[in-house]
Amino acid sequence: MALRIKAKEKLLKFSKSDEGFYRYVMMPELYSALGQEKVIREAALRSGVSEGVMHACWDAAGEVIKAWATEGHSVALPGLGTMRFGLSAKTVADVNDVKTSLIKTRRIIFTPAVELKEELSKTSVVITCIDRNGNEVKRVTSADPGTVEDGGDDSDNGSTTNEGSGSAGSNTGGGGLPTGGNESEEP
Repeated sequence: MALRIKAKEKLLKFSKSDEGFYRYVMMPELYSALGQEKVIREAALRSGVSEGVMHACWDAAGEVIKAWATEGHSVALPGLGTMRFGLSAKTVADVNDVKTSLIKTRRIIFTPAVELKEELSKTSVVITCIDRNGNEVKRVTSADPGTVEDGGDDSDNGSTTNEGSGSAGSNTGGGGLPTGGNESEEP
């Protein structure tokens, strides 16, 4: 198994008067979306359970995950990791200024399982280079160490209590608060 990537030579321009320059831009090859029915059929086949039973289990698990996550729980997704809801909100110094209008966005936060990250790190990447005329000019298979980006420490449930910025799942760069506006995360 390998992740397939295209590196297409594209003309990059930053303004209408700019002549631009060609660069190889990497992007994942688009895979077809696997529909729910195909996933249920495959899971039923692998487990020896009928498709009807698997469908009922799939629907029930989805409803339980949705209900518990919207109650504030971090919910396990079998073999994948956990998901929970969070939000991005502005911070205020005075408790009297706390109000729901400070909430900027609601988020779904996914934390991958260690096993999933290990599997991804072992998966090779194949890059197909395509020139500006649509010709394949090179194919490269990964030799990188397979480093997987870490979404950050989830031990604080994504909350930032300091004034400043917080963004659950964001990269904090040097270990402090993430850069950005005056916002914080709440689970």
